[in-house]
Amino acid sequence: MKANRFPSTKLLTGVGLLCLLSAAVVIQGCSKGDVSADAPGGKGGKKGKGRGGDGGPVPVVVARVSQKNVPIEVSAVGNVEAYSTINVIPQVGGQLTEAFFHEGDYVKKGEKLFSIDPRPLQAMVAQAEANLARDTALLQQAQANLARDTANQKYAHDQADRYAKLFEQGIVSKDQGEQLATNADALSQSVQADKASIESAKAQILADQANISNIKLQLAYTTIYSPIDGRTGNLTVKAGNIVSPNTTILMTITEVEPIYVTFSVPEARLGDIRRYMAQGSLQVEARGQDGTEADRGQLTFVDNNVDTTTGTIKLKGTFQNANRKLWPGEYVNVVLRMSVQQNALVVPNQAVQTGQDGTYVYVVKDDRTVEMRPVKTGLRVDQDLVIDKGLQTGETVVTEGQLRLAPGSRVQMGGAGGFGGGAGGFSGGRGGDAANGDGAHGGDGKAGGGGKAGGGKEGFKGKGKGRPQT
Repeated sequence: MKANRFPSTKLLTGVGLLCLLSAAVVIQGCSKGDVSADAPGGKGGKKGKGRGGDGGPVPVVVARVSQKNVPIEVSAVGNVEAYSTINVIPQVGGQLTEAFFHEGDYVKKGEKLFSIDPRPLQAMVAQAEANLARDTALLQQAQANLARDTANQKYAHDQADRYAKLFEQGIVSKDQGEQLATNADALSQSVQADKASIESAKAQILADQANISNIKLQLAYTTIYSPIDGRTGNLTVKAGNIVSPNTTILMTITEVEPIYVTFSVPEARLGDIRRYMAQGSLQVEARGQDGTEADRGQLTFVDNNVDTTTGTIKLKGTFQNANRKLWPGEYVNVVLRMSVQQNALVVPNQAVQTGQDGTYVYVVKDDRTVEMRPVKTGLRVDQDLVIDKGLQTGETVVTEGQLRLAPGSRVQMGGAGGFGGGAGGFSGGRGGDAANGDGAHGGDGKAGGGGKAGGGKEGFKGKGKGRPQT
């Protein structure tokens, strides 16, 4: 009796499994309907992307390999250095009476700059000239004494000779003869003394003349002239102050025409620089930090050693600086042009990618598939890069969109038109079964390929057009 009242356990288990299976079928059907209609990952969305998926080519931007002459250059940051710098220091002391220029003026060589009170030195010149006149008179006196003593000496010697003969004849005494001979010898010594006095007076005159010349030279230093052409700096001592000789710096003058630009380059470029210098002078361009027009000069100096702390070598370019664009102490952007590489192959810099095996580019073939080709790069000039090996003139390389590419990928080349078509296909695919599935970012289906390339069977169910991409 109990068996008839309660269903068996097996029957209940079967019914439960049947209900669960029915529910799973319903849920699966709903899920499929939602995915096919709305989800961008459905069949329509997959084919509608048009961006490297299974349903269409990858939109890319391309450029052609061109050929042109490329300058071989080295860029650096340099510092402008005055051609020469002069400290104006007085060579005599005294009161600074006048300055004949204004601070910051350009002055010419030989132009008057300062004057120092000359009166003390003028008085010294007058005193030295008076001493010279006195010593000249003493010289004349010594010469007159010499003439007198010479005459007396001659008479004394003649008289002594006569008395010597008279003594031999016994007419005069021996004492008288010896007295006259002694007197003649004394007069001879006076003549020698007169000659010495004359030489002393002559030497004193030379000393006086030298002293006068020295004082006059110092007197000339009381007027200070510019030793070079250049620009004056800050005036450190004003008129009326007392200056000390060889100590006080009145101001500085910097020569700016011509002018130096000093810069450093890596030691690895030293060999190239020396090689090109052997072929002729090298041009240097310097441009200020404010972007003014570049000034051009010549490389005139290569340092005799490499700086071991930085691994660079110092160079100098000489600029005529006729328009005075370059200013001592300022920093400038320097370009050292060594030569020109004729007929070099160049591509936009962004076309070159770096991988595990080195640098490479994607080359677009005639069938619009891409090939990954290794290249050897050279110099970089502005936004272009020189290709030394791996490409030929006229080939097409990808400059944007490389991340979605692989060897053999098909691409859609061009600018806004091609890319807009791909976007239109994607929007159409996302629209799916929606009645108003507007390709909001796409281009015209016919012009950009949006309907054909990106629609698929479900993708074209949306509106055939999107708004043109701007």
